Amino acid sequence: MHIEKLTPQIGAVIREINLNEKTTDTLIEKIKEAFYNHLVIFIEDQDIDPRQFIRFSKHFGELGAYPFVKGMDHFPEIVEVRKKKDEKINFGGLWHTDTSYLPEPPASSILYAVEIPPVGGDTLFSNMYLAYENLTPAYKAILSNLRGYNTSDKADAAVTRTHRMADSPKNTKSIKTSAFHPIVRTHPITKKLSLYCSNAHTTHIEGMSNEESKGILQFLFSQQTKEEYTCRYKWKKGTIALWDNIACQHNALNDYHGFERVMYRITHRGAKPY
Repeated sequence: MHIEKLTPQIGAVIREINLNEKTTDTLIEKIKEAFYNHLVIFIEDQDIDPRQFIRFSKHFGELGAYPFVKGMDHFPEIVEVRKKKDEKINFGGLWHTDTSYLPEPPASSILYAVEIPPVGGDTLFSNMYLAYENLTPAYKAILSNLRGYNTSDKADAAVTRTHRMADSPKNTKSIKTSAFHPIVRTHPITKKLSLYCSNAHTTHIEGMSNEESKGILQFLFSQQTKEEYTCRYKWKKGTIALWDNIACQHNALNDYHGFERVMYRITHRGAKPY
């Protein structure tokens, strides 16, 4: 197994492993170590079917579900993330953490690249540990007890799931899709602190109006996406990406109109943020 960093701050590519072969406990532990060290890992050159994808994903936690789109007919754990040739809107095309509006947001997410456009379609990732660590002590003190209101209704994010909801609608009446979460979140595994809010889903700070919250949130959103905290990955067919949904954000670039892009997506259940 060969590991190569994408940037000093975040991201690593893993090569020279074959997930069609039996995965040993030692191999899984090495992958987990790379995952926690780099926050997002890309395992290239894999040729697996949905059943194998599910089996591999279970090594990293209990599988969850996406609230707005049904899973595949024979594999409900997998949501097909597709942008068709004639579509202009892509799924997840803005900076965000996955479904942070849930009371217990997913701990991590995993994608398998099935069909990739010949050009474009890269994904950006950003390190939320660094976004927090590089704030001044005075600003950290201001944020220490604040909670942000996260909702699925924020327009820029809601529009990105329009096509997939139309293709595979799901009844969400029983699912709560708004929640207050700490803006400074403690990772349950590493115990490190990260910024946990996003321009996609966070509307205001608890106890403040949207207008009063705007200055703080806009500063944090710009802090979260500074270039020096990020990496960029150019997808290859057969790549598996696993990212920490607590400690990083991502943005799927929408620069490949006229081409189809198909990914299989699974999330891992998380806990109430603290």
